[in-house]
Amino acid sequence: MSDDVDEYGDLGERRRRRIRIIAWVTIVALILVGGGSTLLTLLLG
Repeated sequence: MSDDVDEYGDLGERRRRRIRIIAWVTIVALILVGGGSTLLTLLLG
């Protein structure tokens, strides 16, 4: 029984780590895209 609990705990940790990585990648992408569009606006505008 305790083996099942350990497996689920490991799965939860992996899932949490994956969600955190996806969140950071999304935030960085939004910042880069937002900064890029702002730079283009300043150059072309």
